[in-house]
Amino acid sequence: MRTLLQCRLDTRAGNEAIKNGKLPEVLREVMEKVHPEAAYFAPMDGGRSCLMVFDMEDSSQMPPILERFFAELEAEIHIQPVMNYEDLQKGLSAIGRS
Repeated sequence: MRTLLQCRLDTRAGNEAIKNGKLPEVLREVMEKVHPEAAYFAPMDGGRSCLMVFDMEDSSQMPPILERFFAELEAEIHIQPVMNYEDLQKGLSAIGRS
Protein backbone atom coordinates (compact mmCIF):
# COMPACT_ATOMS: atom_id res chain seq x y z
CA MET A 1 0.00 0.00 0.00
CA ARG A 2 1.28 3.44 -0.93
CA THR A 3 2.04 5.21 2.34
CA LEU A 4 2.93 8.76 3.34
CA LEU A 5 5.36 9.15 6.22
CA GLN A 6 5.51 12.63 7.76
CA CYS A 7 8.29 13.06 10.28
CA ARG A 8 8.94 16.24 12.29
CA LEU A 9 12.18 16.23 14.27
CA ASP A 10 12.54 17.65 17.73
CA THR A 11 14.75 20.75 17.34
CA ARG A 12 17.11 19.95 20.20
CA ALA A 13 17.48 16.29 19.18
CA GLY A 14 17.90 17.34 15.53
CA ASN A 15 20.65 19.80 16.44
CA GLU A 16 22.48 17.08 18.37
CA ALA A 17 22.01 14.59 15.50
CA ILE A 18 23.58 17.08 13.09
CA LYS A 19 26.53 17.69 15.42
CA ASN A 20 27.24 14.01 16.03
CA GLY A 21 26.54 12.87 12.45
CA LYS A 22 23.47 10.76 13.29
CA LEU A 23 20.98 12.68 11.13
CA PRO A 24 22.35 11.62 7.74
CA GLU A 25 22.88 8.10 9.06
CA VAL A 26 19.27 7.75 10.23
CA LEU A 27 17.88 9.21 7.00
CA ARG A 28 20.07 6.96 4.86
CA GLU A 29 19.04 3.87 6.85
CA VAL A 30 15.33 4.63 6.59
CA MET A 31 15.56 5.43 2.88
CA GLU A 32 17.41 2.15 2.26
CA LYS A 33 14.63 0.28 4.08
CA VAL A 34 11.65 1.90 2.37
CA HIS A 35 13.03 2.79 -1.09
CA PRO A 36 10.70 5.81 -1.34
CA GLU A 37 9.18 6.79 -4.65
CA ALA A 38 9.53 10.37 -3.39
CA ALA A 39 11.28 12.02 -0.44
CA TYR A 40 11.18 15.68 0.52
CA PHE A 41 12.86 17.63 3.31
CA ALA A 42 11.56 21.00 4.49
CA PRO A 43 10.81 23.11 7.53
CA MET A 44 7.23 22.42 8.64
CA ASP A 45 5.40 23.63 11.73
CA GLY A 46 8.57 25.33 12.90
CA GLY A 47 10.87 22.32 12.69
CA ARG A 48 12.91 20.08 10.42
CA SER A 49 10.66 17.65 8.61
CA CYS A 50 10.72 14.97 5.98
CA LEU A 51 7.98 13.44 3.90
CA MET A 52 8.41 10.09 2.18
CA VAL A 53 6.03 8.18 -0.05
CA PHE A 54 6.75 4.47 -0.14
CA ASP A 55 5.10 1.06 -0.50
CA MET A 56 4.34 -0.58 2.85
CA GLU A 57 3.46 -4.21 2.34
CA ASP A 58 2.51 -4.95 5.95
CA SER A 59 1.88 -2.91 9.08
CA SER A 60 4.56 -4.95 10.87
CA GLN A 61 7.08 -2.87 8.92
CA MET A 62 6.29 0.21 11.03
CA PRO A 63 8.54 -0.52 14.04
CA PRO A 64 11.73 -1.14 12.04
CA ILE A 65 11.06 1.89 9.84
CA LEU A 66 10.03 4.34 12.55
CA GLU A 67 11.95 3.42 15.68
CA ARG A 68 15.16 5.33 14.89
CA PHE A 69 13.13 8.47 14.20
CA PHE A 70 11.54 8.12 17.64
CA ALA A 71 14.60 7.01 19.59
CA GLU A 72 17.35 9.13 18.07
CA LEU A 73 15.52 12.18 16.75
CA GLU A 74 12.58 12.41 19.17
CA ALA A 75 10.40 12.81 16.11
CA GLU A 76 6.65 13.21 15.76
CA ILE A 77 5.43 10.70 13.19
CA HIS A 78 2.28 10.65 11.09
CA ILE A 79 1.80 7.74 8.73
CA GLN A 80 -1.19 7.15 6.48
CA PRO A 81 -2.25 5.42 3.28
CA VAL A 82 -2.34 7.67 0.22
CA MET A 83 -3.18 7.40 -3.47
CA ASN A 84 -1.70 8.78 -6.62
CA TYR A 85 -3.95 9.84 -9.48
CA GLU A 86 -3.98 6.39 -11.08
CA ASP A 87 -4.97 4.79 -7.75
CA LEU A 88 -7.80 7.31 -7.39
CA GLN A 89 -9.06 6.59 -10.91
CA LYS A 90 -9.03 2.84 -10.21
CA GLY A 91 -10.93 3.35 -6.94
CA LEU A 92 -13.50 5.66 -8.48
CA SER A 93 -14.14 3.25 -11.34
CA ALA A 94 -14.84 0.50 -8.79
CA ILE A 95 -17.52 2.70 -7.17
CA GLY A 96 -19.32 3.02 -10.49
CA ARG A 97 -19.53 -0.77 -10.82
CA SER A 98 -21.04 -1.41 -7.39
